[in-house]
Amino acid sequence: MRSTRAIYAVQKLKERTGNSHYAAIGMSGGLFRLVDRASGVELPLSEPLPLDAFVAYVDAVSPAKPKRVSKLDAAFEAQIKRSKR
Repeated sequence: MRSTRAIYAVQKLKERTGNSHYAAIGMSGGLFRLVDRASGVELPLSEPLPLDAFVAYVDAVSPAKPKRVSKLDAAFEAQIKRSKR
């Protein structure tokens, strides 16, 4: 179950960057390493990291695109901010 979170983080990275050659390598002790297999050789991009640090590292490699906000969502947020005053 722990590796599922790491693999999902790498899958999101693949979608954001368009590079399908990223991979998560599970190591002993519950550590994970990010590698790039684009050149046919596993090029390590990170040190072995625990799960939470690995997911944070992968998310920092390529930040997520800003979420699209509809006019209704923006108006609702503005209304909430006004009501808190």
